[in-house]
Amino acid sequence: MKTVLGVGLIGCGNISSAYLARAKTFANIAFVGVADMNAAAAEERGAEFGLLAMTPEALLAHPDVDIVLNLTPPVAHFTVSKMALEAGKHVYCEKPFVLDVAEGKELMQLAEPRGLRIGSAPDTILGASHQLARHMIDVGAIGTVTSGTCFVMNHGMEEWHPSPDFFFRKGGGPILDLGPYYVANLVQLLGPVARVTAEASMPETSRRIGSGPRIGEVIPVEVATTVQAILTFESGALVTLVASWDVWQHDLAPMALYGSEGSIHIPDPNFFDGLVAATKRREIAALPQWDHPLGPPNRTVSRGDVADYRTAGLADMAQAIVENREHRCNGGLALHVVDILTAILRSSEDKTGIDVSTRCRRPEPLGPEQARRLLQTRQEC
Repeated sequence: MKTVLGVGLIGCGNISSAYLARAKTFANIAFVGVADMNAAAAEERGAEFGLLAMTPEALLAHPDVDIVLNLTPPVAHFTVSKMALEAGKHVYCEKPFVLDVAEGKELMQLAEPRGLRIGSAPDTILGASHQLARHMIDVGAIGTVTSGTCFVMNHGMEEWHPSPDFFFRKGGGPILDLGPYYVANLVQLLGPVARVTAEASMPETSRRIGSGPRIGEVIPVEVATTVQAILTFESGALVTLVASWDVWQHDLAPMALYGSEGSIHIPDPNFFDGLVAATKRREIAALPQWDHPLGPPNRTVSRGDVADYRTAGLADMAQAIVENREHRCNGGLALHVVDILTAILRSSEDKTGIDVSTRCRRPEPLGPEQARRLLQTRQEC
């Protein structure tokens, strides 16, 4: 049996370079080629990383492609993932997995009888900080989690992104764009969500592009840009989630969970690293030594050195296929996250609480030893 699976990438936008740059860090995967509806984009990305540029059709038919990495815009996720499954390929998709639960269920029903896997970002939940928080919760360091707060707020992508249109159209908005990071992390920490209640608003009906060749162009806003939700977990915990692109500045913590014996403060789940802090009742609690390999900085950006291990979820899926185990960023988790996010939006529109129809298992934790195995060289596989 193959121990290194071939990956074909469809969708050569901004995020594709992050995946391709990190791929050689991980075992069990090797990129075969890239594709895009825009042939020039595929040629450019292929040349940048020394990969064959193909049409999407040729990539789907390529015999060395075992997994299709779907990095197309959200509105195309379902169509491209369906084509890949019908071509007999496993699929790993950028977030959000799909835009509604029916689409996700259709993909799951296609994959299962074919023996194919579905995976989806975000894989930041596998980062050192979030796995440390998971460990602290699992060992009962803060007792039973009863409530929590999450805040992801800024003033949107139009200031820096050269083509921000899709952020403000169907499939965009802060809930579907940034919400997956927060909700996926909450589910891996606390388990499934049973019910949501939400309110939303759209204070601005247009945005002005602030960079790139289209600077100054005004684009329409078609989705809610401020959403406030309460998530009721099966465990009984109540978590408030506020997601907004209408905030210039704030000093609220990204994520905090409050338990019967203390509290834990968790860094931004949009990233793999960050400071975790905990209390035992009112006193600062000691954290364990956590030599986790998905935590050390490996990339320098405008805000400094950061840990960027994007592709970890894809690599874990490939390793899981080889080892015949469940992968962590799996289709069941992705579908439940989409169900929660779309239920939040429906609740805000219908002005009523919404029961979440799906359930999933908490993914297995990725401790330091398991993470090291993901980072082994291919010669060691």
